Amino acid sequence: MPTSKHAFPFRWRVMDAIESAASILWPSRFSRGLPYLMLLPAVLLVLLLVIGMIQIAESSAHTLDRTTFLASEDYTAANYSQIFSTGLYWTVLWRSLLGSVIVTAICLVFAFPYSYLMVRTPSALLRKFLLIALFLPFFIGQVVRAYGWLIILGNQGVANGLLGLVGIEPIRLLYNYPAVLFGLVQYMLPFAVLMLAPALTAIPEEMESAANSLGASWWRTFIHIVLPLAKPGLVGAGLVVLTLSLTDFAMPAILGGGSQDFIANAIYDQFFRTSDQGMGAALTLILVGIGSLAVGLVFTLFGAGTLAMGRDKK
Repeated sequence: MPTSKHAFPFRWRVMDAIESAASILWPSRFSRGLPYLMLLPAVLLVLLLVIGMIQIAESSAHTLDRTTFLASEDYTAANYSQIFSTGLYWTVLWRSLLGSVIVTAICLVFAFPYSYLMVRTPSALLRKFLLIALFLPFFIGQVVRAYGWLIILGNQGVANGLLGLVGIEPIRLLYNYPAVLFGLVQYMLPFAVLMLAPALTAIPEEMESAANSLGASWWRTFIHIVLPLAKPGLVGAGLVVLTLSLTDFAMPAILGGGSQDFIANAIYDQFFRTSDQGMGAALTLILVGIGSLAVGLVFTLFGAGTLAMGRDKK
């Protein structure tokens, strides 16, 4: 079948008309501004977030009048003073930060070998299985997964049922700090793998083969070649898991049973249970501050990770 321009005159006329209209509406001299135009949605999103943070900061400077249940008109730092002078809030802050660090460390330890095996295995069948196992949890919501652990770890659940078969009395596996951390690790692990896999894929296998041919053991190759080259992925995975764990709400609420709240749970209580928007806004800004400090500390100690965009970083 002929495919020349003369074989389809109508189609080519339409395409010529579209090109002519495009050249009129968007002259070639405007092409220089196209990259900046593509950045416009991101700029608008950041601007929206900044406006929201300004409103939250303004709300945090007003206390709740318990007689009228309305925010006071005077600006004050009483909400922040109450937070830092109350032991309960210190406990929640410390529990959130410590739990996020523990979850991040555990996820990196387990995600690294999983990612390495997934990108290095010569078996296509095993690679497909690992990919399916990685993406399958994303089809199940976090709340559904948390309630699933209630069925498995409850006093009459599957885990205690198996322990009963060997004569062990039921163990309290729920509504404690380890249960919250366990749920967070199970939820955050796929995110860590997704961040690590591209970094490991970018490491040429020839470098590992060359090290082995020069007499380096697998362990020395891993320590001196694989691990340093995978640092951007480790930094990126650590930041994602750390920030998501720090702001998580469902796992502490469901698996913690109300006794192991994180900062997000305290913010929810202030906004929707006590209607104290000023206190909730103050806790929100503190959460943002803690997360920003954590990210800045990671950047300072380990570099910018995947944000380095290929440039040499410290």
